[in-house]
Order: sequence, then C-alpha cells, then structure tokens
Amino acid sequence: MILDSTFLVDFEMEMRRKEHGPAGVFLQSNGDEVLCITFTIAGELAAGEFLGGDREKWEAFLSPFRFLSYTPEVGWRFGIIYRRLRAAGILIGANDLWIAATALAYGQPLVTRNASDFKRIDGLEVHGY
Repeated sequence: MILDSTFLVDFEMEMRRKEHGPAGVFLQSNGDEVLCITFTIAGELAAGEFLGGDREKWEAFLSPFRFLSYTPEVGWRFGIIYRRLRAAGILIGANDLWIAATALAYGQPLVTRNASDFKRIDGLEVHGY
C-alpha cells in the first residue's frame, strides 16, 4: 500500500512527540502490508520542511519504504484520470493526480488523510486513518 505524504508527515510528528496517534495505530493494524511511497511523495517531502529539510534525515526516514517510480503506465493513467476529472469539473492537484496514477498503475491502495479528493478517482482504493 502507498502511504501518502499526509500520512507520513502525521506519522513523523507522532514519532517526534512520542505519541501513539492515528497514523501509528494504522501501521500497527496493517503490519503485514508492503509499505510504499511514490516518486511524487518523496518529492513533496523533500520540497517541504519535513525533517528540517535535512537530506540525510529524509533519506533515512524513507529508506524502509518500497519506492514506486515512474513508468509509461503511470503516465497513461495520469492522462486518463486528468481527462475524466477535468470533464467532470472536479480536478484535483497535479501531485495528487501523479500519486493516484502511480497507485492505479501498480495496483496499490492509497493511505491518506485527504481521502475526499482521492475518492473522486474511479478504481482507486483509498484508506483513511
């Protein structure tokens, strides 16, 4: 399953505060799953103030996750999703389109705090926490 940047930021905050919050509880109850991130999520986290903008901390935090990269299928799925949502007048942000396209191309569910936007996408399995 793919862990969206909203999830990862929440999880990192819980770890830093030594709290057992919703993100930690979700991980505990899904301990057998392969946990993935997309190239877009890695970029979002690098662009923000995540872990103080420190590359070594960023790489260490992301190292346990399986990295899903761009493929032609991801690009094709992006186009399909974009056209459908634009035609329906419910377009979401470009990064979220890439994340959803990657999830569909790899056949992975998505875990996010932003479930309402992602649930607009046909065929995408979305989990809140």
